[in-house]
Amino acid sequence: MFRILSKERIAPKEYDFWVDAPRIASHTRPGQFVVLRSDDKGERVPLTVADFDVHRGAIRIVFQIVGKTTALLASLETGGSILDISGPLGNPSEIDNYGTVMTVGGGVGIAALYPIIRGLKKAGNRVVTILGGRTSDLVIMKCECAEYSDELIVTTDDGSEGIKGLVTDAMKLVAERGEKIDRVWAIGPSIMMKFCASTARGLGLPIWVSMNPIMIDGTGMCGCCRLSVDGRVKFGCVDGPEFDGHKVDWDDFMNRMKQYKEEEKISMGKYESEVGDLSWL
Repeated sequence: MFRILSKERIAPKEYDFWVDAPRIASHTRPGQFVVLRSDDKGERVPLTVADFDVHRGAIRIVFQIVGKTTALLASLETGGSILDISGPLGNPSEIDNYGTVMTVGGGVGIAALYPIIRGLKKAGNRVVTILGGRTSDLVIMKCECAEYSDELIVTTDDGSEGIKGLVTDAMKLVAERGEKIDRVWAIGPSIMMKFCASTARGLGLPIWVSMNPIMIDGTGMCGCCRLSVDGRVKFGCVDGPEFDGHKVDWDDFMNRMKQYKEEEKISMGKYESEVGDLSWL
């Protein structure tokens, strides 16, 4: 059992937990993830570690409610427990001093991007960070990201904060002003990462993306997290989660991510019938 040290709602349907997990915290590196179960009947859910504190022996997970399992997780309170957490899993980000790097985050992907931003800055890079969301209240962790960024640019679809437009618009603006970018990271919804990769290609920039395929065990045994990278089958859990964004077959990946939509809808409907009103989510 893993005790929840704190819980905060940081955006509509997005929650921020610190969880007591000293062994995981002591081994986690930027870019890695955990797989957890809320209870003994729950799904195994992969979540990128948004932060880790070796001295407290704690890890931070930030997640969005997208179905029954994440709704159940959000219903847990400070002092409660998560049944099991496996990790850290996956390969850490390749942190080095590249020169000037661009980090691009969207939605809850910003949480996964944050430890990478911090790691890159501590390695001596100049870090230009672009964060985006549909509205201002969906652009999370701005202060934390700003602390380790030399420049922070915010974009919103509706213009409620920063530049009105998409993160790809900001990527082009940075390039157009003559900024030499040595490497890009982009983490967010699949469609965002696809277009970030396309934009980076047009700008002649290398880009790394963090893939979030459907996953069960997180150790390469089940094979359900497979994706096509450079024409070859890769597993998100053991070969990733980060891949060269120019080599990912984005259309194949997004089609695979839709395969259980109907079952997820049915499961959420049953959960709502069991617990009643979920408007608090």
